Amino acid sequence: MDDDNQWSATRFAIAYAAGALLLGGYALWHYLMGDYDRILLPAILALVMLVSSLLRLALANRARLSAYLILIAGYLMLALELPRLGESASLWAGLAPMLTLLLLPLAPAILLNVVLLPVWLFLLGDSQNQPGIDTTLGFLAMMMVAMLIPWEQRRQQALLHATDPRDAQCNALAKDTLHELLDNEYQRTQLLQQPLAVLVIHLPQLEMVSEQFGLRARQALLDSLCWEVNRCSRRHDFLGRQSSASFWLVLPDTSESGAQLVRHRIEQALEHTVLVDTGPLRAPMALCQRLAGETWPHYEQRLQTLTQQLIEQ
Repeated sequence: MDDDNQWSATRFAIAYAAGALLLGGYALWHYLMGDYDRILLPAILALVMLVSSLLRLALANRARLSAYLILIAGYLMLALELPRLGESASLWAGLAPMLTLLLLPLAPAILLNVVLLPVWLFLLGDSQNQPGIDTTLGFLAMMMVAMLIPWEQRRQQALLHATDPRDAQCNALAKDTLHELLDNEYQRTQLLQQPLAVLVIHLPQLEMVSEQFGLRARQALLDSLCWEVNRCSRRHDFLGRQSSASFWLVLPDTSESGAQLVRHRIEQALEHTVLVDTGPLRAPMALCQRLAGETWPHYEQRLQTLTQQLIEQ
């Protein structure tokens, strides 16, 4: 998760630096063309965007500050250039709502676009003598189309979250996916008369780690447990998160002796796992083997009871 945030900050910083380079080139072009009265603002805004790029890298968790600086720089450039663009001004005016929606959350961006609408229409009127109905409708259409982009992104993210079989916080299956796959595996092994075992793992340190050491230590604890469990299990075994601090490792076609071997291997790996903030990794385990002739509801109830016993220890 931290790596994702850092990569996102790096991408934004590169985009801001590219914008600073463009504004610097624009100021240089005015210098070469002899328009000395139009050099100062692009040069200053290029420095502002460069500072925003550095802030985005240095303060990855405070992205709003750099976004506000970029937004102010973009607004000032548009306000300066729109009255001078002539017939192409209406095209460039669409950059304002796009920039707002790219840099701000959806609700504040929509509000800011509505508030600034008269300002952009006034600037377009200056460049074209009066803002006609076509210009106004075109600008409103651009705003509506621009608003569809973050709305669609949020819809896709919600759809991905709803259909993602993985847990959002660690490398394990989500609870619903875990129960569905375990039910299917139970029916399969019962039909083929194969053994089935589930290793219940509890992480008692998780509840107090976030309060005492913060979310980063909590994430490190989850990542370490999932890494070691997945490393010590087989390809067709699957680990799922039953609750906040409880996990089920499903071991298809595994006898009790084979499941005990996997348990011993995981316990040895966890004994050698020591985290900086929380110390040695402790994870009590219990084994639940499917009994001959046992129904799925009864087996699931035994799993739930065993998990609760581990939590209450």
